Amino acid sequence: MRARTWLGVVLAAPLALLPAAPVAAAPARTPIEHFVYLMQGDRTFDNYFGTYPGADGLPDGTCQAVDLTRSDRGCVRPYPLHGKQPPVLDPGRSIVEAQVGDGAMNAFVAAYTRQGRDGAGVMGYYDEQDLPYYWEAADRYVLFDRFFASAAYGIRQNRSYWVAGAPPPGGGDRVPPGGYGDQVTIFDRLQAAGVSWKFYVQDYNPAETFRAASDVDPAAQSVRVPLLNYARFLDDPALRGRIVDLSEYHRDLDQGTLPAVAYVASSGSSERSARSLTSGQRLVRDMVTQLQLSQYWKRSAFLWSYDGSGGWYDHVTPPKVADRRLGLRVPALLVSPYVAEGRVDHTTLDATSALRFIEENWGLQPVGERRGPTASLAAAFDLTAPPREPAVLGIGPAPSALVRVDVAPVYGFYGGAMVLVLGVFIFAAARGARAPGVPDAIGVPDTSGVSNASDVPDVPDVPDVPDVPDASDATDASDVPDATDVPAASGVPDASGASDAAGSPDSTGASDAPETTAEAVV
Repeated sequence: MRARTWLGVVLAAPLALLPAAPVAAAPARTPIEHFVYLMQGDRTFDNYFGTYPGADGLPDGTCQAVDLTRSDRGCVRPYPLHGKQPPVLDPGRSIVEAQVGDGAMNAFVAAYTRQGRDGAGVMGYYDEQDLPYYWEAADRYVLFDRFFASAAYGIRQNRSYWVAGAPPPGGGDRVPPGGYGDQVTIFDRLQAAGVSWKFYVQDYNPAETFRAASDVDPAAQSVRVPLLNYARFLDDPALRGRIVDLSEYHRDLDQGTLPAVAYVASSGSSERSARSLTSGQRLVRDMVTQLQLSQYWKRSAFLWSYDGSGGWYDHVTPPKVADRRLGLRVPALLVSPYVAEGRVDHTTLDATSALRFIEENWGLQPVGERRGPTASLAAAFDLTAPPREPAVLGIGPAPSALVRVDVAPVYGFYGGAMVLVLGVFIFAAARGARAPGVPDAIGVPDTSGVSNASDVPDVPDVPDVPDVPDASDATDASDVPDATDVPAASGVPDASGASDAAGSPDSTGASDAPETTAEAVV
């Protein structure tokens, strides 16, 4: 009996030294095997899509009072920005809460007036002229006009709901000294279930975490990337290694290593300011186009939305969840081969709707609070139809589908051309030595733009936002709604040196250039 016991120990010892068997990955329950979610910043639905056909946009006759206590000060109507540099909105919590009030939605301008500030700029909006890529994406895929920010105010709060379905521990304005503790995120669930994931970060700096933050110089990256506020995501190599620079997204597409779930946080392309609208569109266009051209297209979905209003106007009252309201509506679009073309979806959603979809699609335990009136993103997909071919998203006329280009002949052509050119130059040099005055050899087009076989066909560039006139010329009445017997709004100190990054916690400035003067309309 004792010999048998020792034999068992001897046989078990080598087994104990073997690594634990990997967790079998939970398979996707739908054809959507790869889900990518990009979070941008500080926009409302009416600010981007208030004039989009078929959407619940700006109501006729909209005019926000300058002062709720004085009707003689007039009101401000929505006006197109079209290349104008809007004023710095920079709303604090009190302004955002006052704008919504008890749901009356009538103090978007007046909230600024109460603080002695000019709030007319909140009524500015963009359209297809300024956002050509986004409007075309809405024409080809799905635009949501009932997608709300998860929290009424705050970048940290909204991004905490994005990953954990709940507000951040400690209230959100500041990260507690030890970080966010053991609050469960969707990435904890994915890791436990063996489902691959990554968090892509534009301009990622591994040193910028909550441990590097201070009251004087908070780490902006930890605001944009909530996982950098959890000690375990910093200390556990298995988790830390999944927070990577955005450049890995393109490498993963090329090498066949795209994870099942990917979150993306931008930096300079965040769209928080007017000058980053173009770079924001380019970022989204490049990511979507690369996905469309990859092997993953027919099994994927790409969603992007925004983490708060930034002070901009929106006319729809946010729904209540328990004893609080959601934030204002934000733009949100979904690109996938499993969505209807040109559909405006009116389902009430927020960032936690994506969490619900991930939980349902991979059979995960739910995280965070239950989401009240918001539904799962799953209803936006049409899984009964075969996957659509990828539609080109660019400016101007384009073919109906992308065609993968075999670049080998291209490189063969260029290689042959270079050999030919070299021969021509040698011949010309030799002949020139014998017969001066012979014309130089004809040049060959520059090939420096050709990189490698993983490159994709060019997509037309999103045009730059027109140059903004000098602020001294911005007071012309044609730049803003006409005014009648109402004094011009007061100026705001120059903020042209402000950074476009998220900056300090809850920094929701809508622009970082000098304010243009807007006047009230009676």
